Amino acid sequence: MERVILRKNPEAMMIHRENITKCEGEPNGFKAFYNQKNQFLGYGYLCEQHKAAGFILTKEKEPLDVSFFTRLFKKARARRDYYFAHQDTTSAFRLFNAEGDGLGGLTVDLYNDYAVFSFYNEVLYTQRFLLLEAFTEVFKDVVKGSYLKIRFQSDRPVSQHFSGDIAPEHFSIVENGVKYEVALDEGWMTGIFLDQHEVRGRLVDGQACGMKVLNAFSYTGAFSIAAAMGGAYQTVSVDLASRSLEKTRENFIINGLNPEDHEIRVMDIFSYCDWAKKKGIQFDMVILDPPSFARNGKKTFSVAKDYGKLVAAILPLVKEEGGIIICSTNAANVSLPHYRAMIEETLQKEHWNYEELFFDSLPKDFVVSKQYKEGNYLKVCTYGIQKNKNRHSHANFTF
Repeated sequence: MERVILRKNPEAMMIHRENITKCEGEPNGFKAFYNQKNQFLGYGYLCEQHKAAGFILTKEKEPLDVSFFTRLFKKARARRDYYFAHQDTTSAFRLFNAEGDGLGGLTVDLYNDYAVFSFYNEVLYTQRFLLLEAFTEVFKDVVKGSYLKIRFQSDRPVSQHFSGDIAPEHFSIVENGVKYEVALDEGWMTGIFLDQHEVRGRLVDGQACGMKVLNAFSYTGAFSIAAAMGGAYQTVSVDLASRSLEKTRENFIINGLNPEDHEIRVMDIFSYCDWAKKKGIQFDMVILDPPSFARNGKKTFSVAKDYGKLVAAILPLVKEEGGIIICSTNAANVSLPHYRAMIEETLQKEHWNYEELFFDSLPKDFVVSKQYKEGNYLKVCTYGIQKNKNRHSHANFTF
């Protein structure tokens, strides 16, 4: 196997470009890694991937063949015994999570009995049939068909059927006992973000019971459906994408809920906040889960720079006597301390008392490597807030 010489032993299994001093043969592909003292570090591969130049997959001198990847998939399955035991109430979850399960560059999600492979670099994509063979050996009893997503720059279609049975164009999965419609072959997204299932689970269990809820950046309305199923008397879903309207309506309908009892608006959230403030519309709970970066005409939004502005925009819509805001981001480039600071400094500036009620990161099916903690990108901070009408007082309160 061709050699790669690294300046220093990597702290994690991820290889960074600046750590490479010499590479034999082609710049990308499976390689043997050594340090400058000619000590063997492991077998892995080099690739072109966001933030990564490659990954060490094993520190042992063992072939990277079907047997090796079969062992990885077996370990991944064993870690998810709980989810397989509860498929009657949650039938969609992550089967394999990149670095967390030992193979950076690949994730696999389960939707009922269909798997969705996401490839994040060309090298693993070229090995897709070897990986499929290993995967099938482990999951053949629970998966009858698969799809793949190409999440790196390529001229190929971003989504395509991969193996086995073809899934219905649209079908419903169940999560925490609630139905959500998904589509496996419509671009990168499927209709639901599986990493939020614990946050939605708390809503289903009654966190928003008796409340009026604003769901900003609502996508297909999953948070709204969860809140309504947990007893919220009304939800308002706001998203700039026109597709959100029909998809959210359908999710209400398949759960036996009347979409006419709820509100779905296709508009910019900042414009909605201005309009709702003028109308005196108030909410008991606001859910904020924006994309890391978004563009609307000449306007741009970045979590790293603008999350505080977003919080400030929604605060006039929260009942002053007390409410809940659920602040979520998947921006890996924003640290948790910085994220909390943007939220809490805005609350202080706008004279709101606050208490953090819950903090959520990735659920257990999204296994995170102890060597690569940056992979735990999800940050969800739930606050109880109350308007501080005595602006000279900073007393804490119990929500």
